[in-house]
Amino acid sequence: MMIHALVSALLLAAAPARAAQADRAVWTWEKDSYAIVEDTAAAEEAITFLRSKKINIVYLYADAFGGRNLIESRPDLYRALLRRLHGSGLRAYALLGSAYLHTEEYVLPPKQKRALAMLGRVLKYNAASAPEERFDGANLDIEPHILDQWATQRDKLLLDYLDMGRKLMRLKRRSGAELAVGPAIPFWLNGITLAWNGRKKPVNEHVQDLYDYVALMDYRDHALGRDSMTSLAAEELRYGARRGRKVVIGVDTSAGEPKKVSFNHLTETDLERELGLAEKAFAGEPAFAGFAIHHFRSYRKWLESAPAEKTGPPGAASTSTETVAGLQP
Repeated sequence: MMIHALVSALLLAAAPARAAQADRAVWTWEKDSYAIVEDTAAAEEAITFLRSKKINIVYLYADAFGGRNLIESRPDLYRALLRRLHGSGLRAYALLGSAYLHTEEYVLPPKQKRALAMLGRVLKYNAASAPEERFDGANLDIEPHILDQWATQRDKLLLDYLDMGRKLMRLKRRSGAELAVGPAIPFWLNGITLAWNGRKKPVNEHVQDLYDYVALMDYRDHALGRDSMTSLAAEELRYGARRGRKVVIGVDTSAGEPKKVSFNHLTETDLERELGLAEKAFAGEPAFAGFAIHHFRSYRKWLESAPAEKTGPPGAASTSTETVAGLQP
């Protein structure tokens, strides 16, 4: 019996360890974030749901909403929630950006001070909080392509966006905070080349040069082949590896057109299969830092709706990893 036990132990020790599942984050917008910040029962229910879906990072909104700014007026509520999240094995990133506040306008030079104040409140909160109460990072969702003037002033807006990013990261460095800061960016920025800060290169590379990581809005409903999660993320991951940056792969579950940008017309089984294929494909990429799902409310609604008819498996028959650059959704 002792010999058998010893042999079994040796075999187990020699067996290759099973790789842990990649991190999964979820964007959690204003109303849902405020609900779980203010209501402990809602927070516990959300944590149970997130853990059941193997989500371990919450992009938690941390700015003004509905005439209030709880990160400033009620930091005790955030501290209690972050203690609870960390105690449950989850991490929390401050989600900064809002349709409610029209933060796409923050790239405009006269309004960039609002972006600095937004991040500054989170830095101040972390500095005044115990380690278990602090945000682990920040995710910036400021999208200049939403602005009406994008069609005629694209390059200027992108240069303003880069200038804003440089100011934000200088603010972070001056604070001395150990906080991973990165933006959500569309995958097609690699198709736009601009001269900035003395260098001419694709905009996505300028962005990675600035920040600690990026969350790539890599919105496709299939993992492999042309126009897929893997093909559209390939350049971002290669550059991230060169620069020592991390890239989070964003996927969508909300209703949208064309269908290929979201899993909304498919099933949870489809989502899990495609994320598994993407994770396997990204396994050798040092920059790969997991997935982010857009977004908490639409994800839950989609899971709960379970429509009788779906379109079937996504069109991912090809296994090509050819990059399709500059293709907007």
